[in-house]
Amino acid sequence: MIEIRPCMPEDAAAVTALLGQLGYEASSQAAAERVRQLNATGSDPTFVAAENGQPLGLIALHRCRMIQYRAPVARITALVVDQWARRRGIGRLLIDRALRWAEEGGCEFVELTSALNRAEAHAFYRELGFETNSLRFRKLLGG
Repeated sequence: MIEIRPCMPEDAAAVTALLGQLGYEASSQAAAERVRQLNATGSDPTFVAAENGQPLGLIALHRCRMIQYRAPVARITALVVDQWARRRGIGRLLIDRALRWAEEGGCEFVELTSALNRAEAHAFYRELGFETNSLRFRKLLGG
């Protein structure tokens, strides 16, 4: 059975491996520290989907206030299911947990971004009722 639970610093090795599947590099030490820092804010939880204690996926969230919206907004900042555990409903369980968390926090809506080359992910989000509504731009700063 899949359990959705808060991510803990002890999950750092799994977090590192999962983020690596999205193309992000983070050492286990860095992942553990980020999990500690994010857990401490009260607005940035990460949840893991685990089976028999083994994390198979994660979803990271952020709740923020924005001047243009009357209520807080929830952002899914990362979502990944281990490539060997996909197509088992784990992503859907993680999204469901995120939606509950956002509702409990009084959020007006949930948004996410997804790399342009992730066509399967885009189809998954559409299937769950997410709609395309903007184009994201970014500029790297510093060295």
